[in-house]
Amino acid sequence: MKNLVFFLLLLVSFHSLGQGLNLTNALVIAQFDRPEDRYTIELNTTEILNSLRIKAQPSLNFLKQGANINNLTNDSLRENIKTKGYDTYLFVNVKGYDRKFKASKTKITVNEILERTSIYSIYRDESTSVSFEFIFFKNNEMIFTDIIKVSNISDRDSVLKKYRKVLEARVQKKWLI
Repeated sequence: MKNLVFFLLLLVSFHSLGQGLNLTNALVIAQFDRPEDRYTIELNTTEILNSLRIKAQPSLNFLKQGANINNLTNDSLRENIKTKGYDTYLFVNVKGYDRKFKASKTKITVNEILERTSIYSIYRDESTSVSFEFIFFKNNEMIFTDIIKVSNISDRDSVLKKYRKVLEARVQKKWLI
């Protein structure tokens, strides 16, 4: 009897550890120096999330044109975002090229990630793969991180095409559960 109870508890604990994000809404914030990279990633990510029935908006819809991304720390802007029904912030950036990366386990706040700048662009010559990092925040607390690797790339357009394909599969596999 003790073994049965132990086995059931173990099974339940593994099930809870395997739970994904259960994402229902997201404000997508791409961290890139080049405005065209930021716009492209925010728009593509938002389109994929919306097609999978996840309520999503790019941060560019809440910021004035040319505004600094750090304006998202403004209390009135955060309240406006919250009244529109967005309580999850999704940050997207490039982790690196041509290597295998692991998601960071270090807990950070929204303010800390907004102070970061990305030194990478979507595509770099001579690279065969690029890894994108996704960091999710709810109530100013990091709740989930994930990395996708886009391989066999030859130019910026191939990165975007494969990004959409890989991201859609990852959302269905890990973010909706």
